[in-house]
Amino acid sequence: MPTDPFGSGVLPLVWNSGPIAKFVLVVLLVFSIVSWALIVEKAWQFRRIRRQTLEFLRVFREARRPSVVHGAARKLRASPLAQLYFAAYQEVSGIPEVLDKVLDDLDEGLNGDRLEAVNRALRRAAALEVAQLEHYLPFLATTASATPFIGLFGTVWGVMAAFHGIGAQGSASLAVVAPGISEALIATAAGLGAAIPAVIGYNYFVNRVKHWAVEMEGFTLDLLNLLSRPAKVGRTAKDGI
Repeated sequence: MPTDPFGSGVLPLVWNSGPIAKFVLVVLLVFSIVSWALIVEKAWQFRRIRRQTLEFLRVFREARRPSVVHGAARKLRASPLAQLYFAAYQEVSGIPEVLDKVLDDLDEGLNGDRLEAVNRALRRAAALEVAQLEHYLPFLATTASATPFIGLFGTVWGVMAAFHGIGAQGSASLAVVAPGISEALIATAAGLGAAIPAVIGYNYFVNRVKHWAVEMEGFTLDLLNLLSRPAKVGRTAKDGI
């Protein structure tokens, strides 16, 4: 006779488990669903950042007027480098057309005080961009560190239920011990199932944040050099995106 695929599977054990075990499993399920949603959202975010940054760097290298690059920076809001450019040139002049004339008339670039002001603006913009890149990452770190212990709590509770069954039945047979032990193992597996993707995603996205922080640092130096020695053509930018 065919057997019920769920008759001795995981679902009956979950359904017949105690309220504490069910609560632990629900908490772990919520952590897992939210962490997967954040992993997908962050993956799309970094993909969009890379695409828009490549587009911005193309304009940055090819455009002859700062106002053209400024317009591209306003449109490509997902690119951290574009936002740095936007912040720098807003600090120099709030009107791009005025900035074009300023750079045309400068022979030696901006003076030290103006360059320092631009540098501060770039640092502020970079800090904001890093904070945006790190958004939601603490939740992944919390999931990676907390869910194994939540699963361990369910494991301990299941073992306690197993010993309670032994005391109530007056027997240590497998039929008495197995339900509690199975409940404990399910909690352990659920905790690991929530933690492993979260820790992998967290480590990957932290590395991407570090990558873009380095890119912003290099681009900041490029912009400061550009403003200290104005040049409308032949701009250089880092290509390793």
